[in-house]
Amino acid sequence: MRKVLYTQRVEIVESYQERRDCGDQRIPAFIWACGYLPVPIPNIGRQAEKYFADEKPAGIILTGGNSLVKYGGSAPERDETDRCLLGTAVRENIPLYGFCRGMQSILDYFGVELQEIEGHIGVRHTVSGIWGEIHVNSYHSLGTKAVNDEFTATALSLDGVVEGIEHKKYAIIGTMWHPEREAPFKENDVLRVQTLFNKSEI
Repeated sequence: MRKVLYTQRVEIVESYQERRDCGDQRIPAFIWACGYLPVPIPNIGRQAEKYFADEKPAGIILTGGNSLVKYGGSAPERDETDRCLLGTAVRENIPLYGFCRGMQSILDYFGVELQEIEGHIGVRHTVSGIWGEIHVNSYHSLGTKAVNDEFTATALSLDGVVEGIEHKKYAIIGTMWHPEREAPFKENDVLRVQTLFNKSEI
């Protein structure tokens, strides 16, 4: 079974003076449902390149949780890991999918500014575009209403927030919704990931 690397959020536990890498168990369950072996990657910055070299994954998933430091977040080690993985994906032409914070990392890496978005936390709404009309979950307070020329906006909410993206050159896509928080997982989310990661076999 081919492997998929996925990132983890940083939880700060003051009582133990610990910074913990962790993730929702539904994330590896979703990756498994897509037909891949999920491999979590720790937030140790440039060491992420060694994980990539050793595991030779079919793809990379940047997951949700933790705002980017430049937008008020408190996990710089996670920002570094995301940027390292994005650089590796671009350099090695490895498919990469980012959801929620993961899509924000993609946009930031390619120079798209984020802004505060209202009414997108803990709701469900409809998005539409070239991916069709989709009813999705929403848990984000940052986003954008415009992408640069490197991206195609594939899904927009009714208030004009970009909810899905595809890079025009690289095998990189993003969604602002969490595929792992759907029960059961949605077929179109699974197929989107399978189609993307299958590009690494070509």
